[in-house]
Amino acid sequence: MGLMSKIFGDAAGTRRTEDYIELSAGDLETNGVEASQQVRIANISDKQDVIDIKDAVYDGDIVVADITRHTTKDRTMEHISDELKQVAREVGGDIVQKDDDQLIITPAGVSISRERLGR
Repeated sequence: MGLMSKIFGDAAGTRRTEDYIELSAGDLETNGVEASQQVRIANISDKQDVIDIKDAVYDGDIVVADITRHTTKDRTMEHISDELKQVAREVGGDIVQKDDDQLIITPAGVSISRERLGR
């Protein structure tokens, strides 16, 4: 299992909160500063899941959504993509599909580069 599969899950199963491991930042001092944005992880299995994603983006969070339960040609997935594109437009954010397994949706002020890092 690759690093990205460990982080975002894979098609064989679903990830639960207890599947994530808290990484120690060592001596990193946070000074009690609360983050103004979060990166949220979501699974899209049906249209109902879109509601929580929309709420998170409207609240200013970045969402990485696992869409492995759908094919990109699936009519339901087309509807879901259109709905999330509309949300990205409304908030002045961005949306991109990564391969056939993830959508990344951002709020205003966060753009997604279409160029991959490294080779």
